[in-house]
Amino acid sequence: MIGMKSIFHYWKFLLTVVVGLIALVLYFALRQESNAGWLVSIYAIFIAIILLVDMVKTLRSGSYGVDILAITAIVSTIAVGQFWAALVIVLMLTGGETLEDFADHRAKRELSALLDRAPQIAHLLHNKAMSDIPVSQVKPGDTVVVKPFEIIPVDGILLSDRATLDESGLTGESLPVDRASGDRVLSGAINGHSAIHIKATATAKDSQYEQIIKLVREAESNPAPFVRLADRYAVPFTLIAYIIAGTAWYISGDPVRFAEVLVVASPCPLILAAPIAIISGMSRASKHGIIVKGGAVIEKVASATTFAFDKTGTLTHGEVKVSNIAPVGQLSASELVRLAASAESGSSHVLAESILAYAKKHRMKLIPARNVREIAGDGIFATVSGHKLIVGKAAFLKKNKISGLKQVALDKSQTVILIAIDGVYAGAIYFADIVRHDTKTTIETLRRLGVNTIAMLTGDTVDTAKKVAAEAGVDQVYAELLPVDKVSVMKRLSSDKNTVVMVGDGVNDAPVLAAADVGIAMGMRGSTAASESADAVILLDRIDRVALLRTISKRSIGIALESVWVGILLCLVLMVIAAFGKIPALVGAGLQELIDVVVIFNALRAHRGTK
Repeated sequence: MIGMKSIFHYWKFLLTVVVGLIALVLYFALRQESNAGWLVSIYAIFIAIILLVDMVKTLRSGSYGVDILAITAIVSTIAVGQFWAALVIVLMLTGGETLEDFADHRAKRELSALLDRAPQIAHLLHNKAMSDIPVSQVKPGDTVVVKPFEIIPVDGILLSDRATLDESGLTGESLPVDRASGDRVLSGAINGHSAIHIKATATAKDSQYEQIIKLVREAESNPAPFVRLADRYAVPFTLIAYIIAGTAWYISGDPVRFAEVLVVASPCPLILAAPIAIISGMSRASKHGIIVKGGAVIEKVASATTFAFDKTGTLTHGEVKVSNIAPVGQLSASELVRLAASAESGSSHVLAESILAYAKKHRMKLIPARNVREIAGDGIFATVSGHKLIVGKAAFLKKNKISGLKQVALDKSQTVILIAIDGVYAGAIYFADIVRHDTKTTIETLRRLGVNTIAMLTGDTVDTAKKVAAEAGVDQVYAELLPVDKVSVMKRLSSDKNTVVMVGDGVNDAPVLAAADVGIAMGMRGSTAASESADAVILLDRIDRVALLRTISKRSIGIALESVWVGILLCLVLMVIAAFGKIPALVGAGLQELIDVVVIFNALRAHRGTK
């Protein structure tokens, strides 16, 4: 979508072209040189006034820029009678703005594509009859038909036997994914060759795709302080340009020389390079399932020296699984788990669910349990195959005077439950939140990309945290933290000249994500609070995208700076040559336009070439 600012730029450029054509007709066809000069001069001064007004607004906002060079170049060329050069400068400025808008639109293609693809209609199936309704009217529980190659309008559960979906617009994953009946399907995914039925689990407003669209709109409404990057060089560049121009005028005694130098000192390379490169980086990130909420985030991620991670659900999968089985005596590991699972079969505790999942995976046949009595937070009593079982915490078994516990040495780095049979200790089952397979590789990549410190902030025990940290390659561990404690740690880490990126995924991560210099929410697991607090959101549950964002950010900023320096150096060379009177004002204006084109296309490289 083209904004009002872009439309104004296009009309200003077209008006400049029209004025130029009229001036050419007056000059060459009608031989009215003075009228052509007056027309161009008045229009050029009009553009200079617009630039001056914008510059004053910029100064009032506390920033500064290089527009003064363009204004001076226009005024000086008119003052020395070089009105054709003034016209080319104005054409260069208005054309540069239009070219920037074009490049900006191209760089935002992936972001805009997400908005353009938003479904508007849903096919509702009711009493075996299908009707089209606005997607906003779909309610949880409705059955929705998704035709071949259509976009799934709301989150839901697949009712059809199977489906092949293209989720690249959501996650950046290019390969289609297969889903089976009962699987969760996300709005925004594209259906395959066959029509499917889904049961809506959320309204369109609360669905995944709408959340992504909200993030994209937020990203588009928070542009980077692009000029800030260029303005680091604006003051010295402006001073050097005036010194060279003034010296050339003083030595030659010809005011035309002053105008000729300033013509090639146009600030367009400084103004255009940074925004295009950074927007290209944002677009590149979105193509890989990373929504960045503003260009300033790209700058900060590129310069960050410390990355901090939440543990559960970020460095680890966030799912407790059976990690070790330690039976005693003649009891086998599988029999120990079978007995424990039989006793826990009616429990809703997370560890009970993990034991049952393990038993199901290993196709263990459970035994009906009798006399089941659960003590919330401690453990469970049950009778299985005539044996009295107690399953629970070590303290719970000690309280029930189970024999054989004194000889047990437990691994405190893992969660554990103990099992007793007929009053005698029978073994332990350990649980762990498994570290992601790509966590260590991601951290190693971040170190290669210049990150000095990797920290982990978690509410887990010190022993558990240290074990995960050792496996993941983390060098600083902060454990047993409440959400408020995490914020305090983040403030200590964010010392002067130390930009800190925090990566998390849960609701309790929202405060620390907001407190960090850059907060990254990972996985979009339904945690709206975390996503809204974050500066960037990784749409898929992959930690390697953190390293990819760092790679894209460093590349984008590197190309932005490279483009700025290329523009500055080319301008300096041309200024020196113009100071000796070797570049007429009209030719200099044309060369400056060529520099703009070189800078813009170099900045667009940030949109490609990264994994």
